[in-house]
Amino acid sequence: MTWISQRRHGKSWRWLWCLAAAVVLVSGCQTFHYYAQAVKGQCQLVVHRQRIDALIADPRTPARLKQQLERVEQLRAFAGRELKLPVDGHYRKFVDVHRPYVVWNVQAAPEFSLQPKTWWYPIVGSLEYRGYFSERDARECARRMRAKGLDVHVDGVEAYSTLGWFEDPILSTFVDLEEPELAEVIFHELGHQRVFARADTDFNEAFATTVGQEGARRWLLSNGDTNLCARYVLSLGRNDQFVRLIMNARQRLETVYGDTLDKEGEAKAARRPPAPPDQLRIEKRRVLDDLRGDYARLKLEWGGYSGYDGWFGGELNNAQLNTVANYYDERPGFEQLLRLNGGDLEKFYQAVKRLAGLPRAERHWWLRELAAGGSRRP
Repeated sequence: MTWISQRRHGKSWRWLWCLAAAVVLVSGCQTFHYYAQAVKGQCQLVVHRQRIDALIADPRTPARLKQQLERVEQLRAFAGRELKLPVDGHYRKFVDVHRPYVVWNVQAAPEFSLQPKTWWYPIVGSLEYRGYFSERDARECARRMRAKGLDVHVDGVEAYSTLGWFEDPILSTFVDLEEPELAEVIFHELGHQRVFARADTDFNEAFATTVGQEGARRWLLSNGDTNLCARYVLSLGRNDQFVRLIMNARQRLETVYGDTLDKEGEAKAARRPPAPPDQLRIEKRRVLDDLRGDYARLKLEWGGYSGYDGWFGGELNNAQLNTVANYYDERPGFEQLLRLNGGDLEKFYQAVKRLAGLPRAERHWWLRELAAGGSRRP
């Protein structure tokens, strides 16, 4: 995940406060509140950072935390040396945020379309989510979106990248993850710092997901822990099956809604709905009920594994289905590009960087061609 943030200390604070002030002059009170909470939340992370080496040396540090921080140092070294990721000063410090998530994302979409609502931000452009450091603020944003008749989803986030504007810390929200997942999170967020395409959520998240998963596999193999690697590969296989369920449901809903695909391959709402609202609601409910049934059958195939029960625990809607598309819709194209470059990560990053420099529609055309098995490299 990415987040709007600022350059490192000193002048950077004055810069972001000036940015927030400028935004309120042109956009009003609601926008000022949003950027003010973003500044406050990021400031709190900076103020409460603790050096990892000091925590490891401190006899009062709990043994589990010390073990995890030592693992982070090993992962940092591996990321820079083997994965060619810009480690720089990232993940040298730790912050206990005293809450289950560092931010909460709000995503929205029309009731009868998978076209995501977007929000404009300075520096990074339009993105498909609104992030809050306070769950209460996120829920209030969601309430306003629902009052407009939109499908809304609020999701807690364990980690995010400041794209080099700050030295990102290890957070209490993800430090206790098991080794494969901890590696994937760190490599994913560092991936954002290697390549980032302005105003393109799906491109950025799919690229970082590819980097995170490939990096985690390489990390586990480098340690010779074949059992742990096998369990991680099994979890990725289950995740792929889950993603296919969601993508199939999305395709069915696109047909129900009459959505079309734009030049970037993204859903666009029909100018004229293909059926009355009541009929669309019935057909939408049928697709979502079928999705739940498909998941129940998949759980049986998995022997009762319930890792995705939480995702299915609430009301399913268009915005929630979009959260999966953000990370996985374009991933096959990136995986093919990595294969075409013989698994050489540096060549892969350079190819992705070239894609990021293309017009948005053209870069997504390339990814679709690659996903279809294309052998040409951009």
